[in-house]
Amino acid sequence: MAAERMIVNGDVELWTEEFGDPAHPPVLLVMGSMSQGVLWPDAFVGRLVAAGRRVIRYDHRDTGKSSAIDFETTPYTWADISGDALAVLDGYGIDQAHFVGHSAGGLISQWIAVEHPERVLSLTVIGSSPLGREEGANLMRALMGEDPLPDALPYPTPAFIEHFSKAMASPPGPDRRSQIDFAIETARVLHGPAIPFDEDEQRRLEEKIFDRDRDPATVGNHRLAAMADPAFEPVGVLDRITAPTLVIEGTEEPAKPGHGELIAAAIPGAELLMIEGMGHTLPPQIHAQVADAILAHTRTR
Repeated sequence: MAAERMIVNGDVELWTEEFGDPAHPPVLLVMGSMSQGVLWPDAFVGRLVAAGRRVIRYDHRDTGKSSAIDFETTPYTWADISGDALAVLDGYGIDQAHFVGHSAGGLISQWIAVEHPERVLSLTVIGSSPLGREEGANLMRALMGEDPLPDALPYPTPAFIEHFSKAMASPPGPDRRSQIDFAIETARVLHGPAIPFDEDEQRRLEEKIFDRDRDPATVGNHRLAAMADPAFEPVGVLDRITAPTLVIEGTEEPAKPGHGELIAAAIPGAELLMIEGMGHTLPPQIHAQVADAILAHTRTR
């Protein structure tokens, strides 16, 4: 059984969905930048719930059914977006949870593990980058065909760079069809070449994502938030994380290849799990392996 609930953080409404028995250990799923909570696949969530976890997923502000913000009049930072995750837990009366973050959701989860360790039972980061390592400027250099900065994070794959370079030169139109077509092609690149890509299923998902969004145009506010407060990612703090940490990365990761190894090296006692054939997405073929790893990681905490 799933139950939807709106949680309020100040003036921001956050759509949430809860699965499982409230008496079971809570797992908070934190999706990446500009991404809705429903990108955590139902079948994947179901595996966690069936094994005895209480699972909560939610839409970030400016995504899905959560508040669409006028950034010019009400600017915010990624620290505020991270605060939304804690507000979700507060709304459910949960003091501590297992945090599972994907991509930028992994950055949020790392930040909370540093700044609010008392809230984190365990930490799992999937397809993410290490907190405190400059990524935005480095990504722009990659898209512009420039050499990396000294000590830069590993560049994305050529297919990733080509796709987004073309998008910068010729952005998709604002209409529903153009936006959905672009989202499908982006998903294809993020999916990687090793696992078959189901275009029909992806189209159904992208249509759902577009149609449930309060205002698809405001999702770009996440980029503005990233530029508003670079201090959100303090340097050299990952060794302060005390939560048991599992880092998951696919062998075909296109956006952040090799970043998982850097996270695991920086957090004391962290475990790195490489998933064969996995890219940056969560297709059915890897649900069992990823879910089983999370269940094992959260079993005795």
